[in-house]
Amino acid sequence: MSEAPLAPESPQHLLAQMEQLLAALNADLTQLDADLQAPLTGHATGIEDAPVSPLNPEADRG
Repeated sequence: MSEAPLAPESPQHLLAQMEQLLAALNADLTQLDADLQAPLTGHATGIEDAPVSPLNPEADRG
């Protein structure tokens, strides 16, 4: 007779893996929440202070 197919991963292993993924997701969401709660200075997102470009670039042309 043929051999039995390989058993799927154990439920305990899958549960531990799910808990790790949920912990990582929670950390990411906590950081995102902190970034969104910070004042909009650009520093919370790591964006350098860049010059603001006009909405109409043609306006500066003479």
